[in-house]
Amino acid sequence: MLTKKQHELICFIADRLNDTGVSPSFEEMKEALDLKSKSGVHRLISALEERGFLRRLPNRARALEVVKMPERGEPKKVAAVKDNVVPMTRRAPEPANDVVEIPLHGRIAAGVPIEALEGSTMLPVPAALLGSGEHYALEVAGDSMVDAGIFDGDYALIRRQETARDGEIVVALIEDAEATLKYFRNEGAMVRLDPANRAYDPQRYRPDQVRVQGRLAGLLRRY
Repeated sequence: MLTKKQHELICFIADRLNDTGVSPSFEEMKEALDLKSKSGVHRLISALEERGFLRRLPNRARALEVVKMPERGEPKKVAAVKDNVVPMTRRAPEPANDVVEIPLHGRIAAGVPIEALEGSTMLPVPAALLGSGEHYALEVAGDSMVDAGIFDGDYALIRRQETARDGEIVVALIEDAEATLKYFRNEGAMVRLDPANRAYDPQRYRPDQVRVQGRLAGLLRRY
């Protein structure tokens, strides 16, 4: 479900495209949504892109394409309130912020395991990409998860948890020293960590050698 601001923005862009055939400028979007800066517009557009509602057309300025509109169950655009009279309508509370910051803990191998790095850097993430629970981010290094749509340089958004079900993509800490991003499988008395690239072989470990550090909750990609 979209946030109120995300819903207002997709509707505003769609209306402008229907009326003029040209997407609105970032300044026009900022004013229409009563945002303080254009960076807020960038964050909303990125969140809508990640969720498949918008697509930026390459090599064209101000080129946005509406891929799909929200379902009927999404909240409708909110009309302007005049004279400080608040209509008694029931709707979900608006988030206090469209962006949250989560810890960025270095780079994680999507190929062979590398040493897990800890750091104090914070990464701003659209709140729509995160669900409940505590999250952190890792920068992906390598290409062994490309068939799962995870590429070198992506930011893996990880929900902290210590258990995993078969088929989930997890951060696995191997022998308390190295971390890797792989599909988790139970294979008899062993734990198998599967890549998503035929060029790489599965990795097998005893259960006491592997600790699940979290499950993949989302991806953030910068262009």
